[in-house]
Amino acid sequence: MTRNADASKPRAAVRHGRLRKSNPFVTVAKIVAATAAVVGVSGIAVAGVAALGLANSVKPVAHLDNETPGAPPPNIGAIEGGVNLLLVGSDSGDGNQAYGERDENLNDVTILMHISADHSSATVVSFPRDMYVQIGDCADGGNGRDKMNTALMYGGADGGLACAVSTVEGITGLSIPFAAQIGFDGVISMSNAVGGVPVCVTEPLNDAWSGINLDVGTHDLSGASALAFLRSRHGVGDGSDLSRISNQQVFLSSLVRTLKSSDTLSDPIKLYSIARAALKNVTLSSSLNNIDTMVSIAAALKDIPLDRVAFVQTPTATVEGGVEATSDADVLWTALQSDQAVALSATGKYVVTDPNAPVTPDPATTDAAADPAATADPAAPADPSAAGPVALPDTITGQNAAQNTCTAGRPEEDQ
Repeated sequence: MTRNADASKPRAAVRHGRLRKSNPFVTVAKIVAATAAVVGVSGIAVAGVAALGLANSVKPVAHLDNETPGAPPPNIGAIEGGVNLLLVGSDSGDGNQAYGERDENLNDVTILMHISADHSSATVVSFPRDMYVQIGDCADGGNGRDKMNTALMYGGADGGLACAVSTVEGITGLSIPFAAQIGFDGVISMSNAVGGVPVCVTEPLNDAWSGINLDVGTHDLSGASALAFLRSRHGVGDGSDLSRISNQQVFLSSLVRTLKSSDTLSDPIKLYSIARAALKNVTLSSSLNNIDTMVSIAAALKDIPLDRVAFVQTPTATVEGGVEATSDADVLWTALQSDQAVALSATGKYVVTDPNAPVTPDPATTDAAADPAATADPAAPADPSAAGPVALPDTITGQNAAQNTCTAGRPEEDQ
């Protein structure tokens, strides 16, 4: 596959089939999914059992350029320091004819999870699939401007995940040593293992393209329904990929709350099922292809408060043929490079607060560090987390896992 002669010009738009879009569910689902093997009361025991039964069921391993060959895996327990992990959702369908003829392999979902070094916060960043970026130096091309979702394609059969990692490293300035990839069937298996995720809809959500039909109210989604909800674009917001990201964040926030609920995390059988689904349905980088490593990352997540798990959409502006990141994104990249938590001031345009959500105390009244305006004591040590979360401009939308939100469906006549 060759690049355009002029690398500064975007290549022709990649064709998108009718049944599209991968799943950002991969994000927390993957980490906490394998994570779940350790988070419960008997978590370490569950992880040990999982290791015995799952060692031979891991999908093919992908190798990243910045891994340390032969590095020993960490002991079971929270991994030391921070974590940067990239999760991508492929739209290839893995040859399953149920998704139609799909002659492409695009990372239609690209999500970066950053866990702070002190394990006090996590930031999950979604990159729009149609955002023009500088593609990394990859096997089948690269080193030129193209859409984010072409990274898997340019990486070739064996280097797609590494190409996506290289591309996101170039955008964010972060080193990303861990990565994973999931497909449509993987999302179905993962959501079934979780046991369903409740999502609410304030307007009917009907999308013939993805196959989702939901009335107003709360629905417990798993399997094919979860996949259809995550893939829906025509049925939500303004029908764009950007509104779909907000829709996916509604699901992911609910997923985190579900996984942190006592019913889920105290059930060894459910935890084992989640771990098994993760290892069978996710392609892992070699750095992540180890039960202990996954469990250690999981342990770093388990005690993070819900209001410190932020889901953020890269801010963009419309350009010919797609979108591109605005300068406001630099505030986000700097915060992540400095290992600081972030505080959002704006939710997605087509996301609303769940009117039936339980009333919880305002974190700002009980935790001064949760106040974006909080300042560090000048006499205090130079701890990045001491200054409190970085207040993001309102052009950067998203939500934290403590926020109960709903999706607003898009009228069928507008689709």
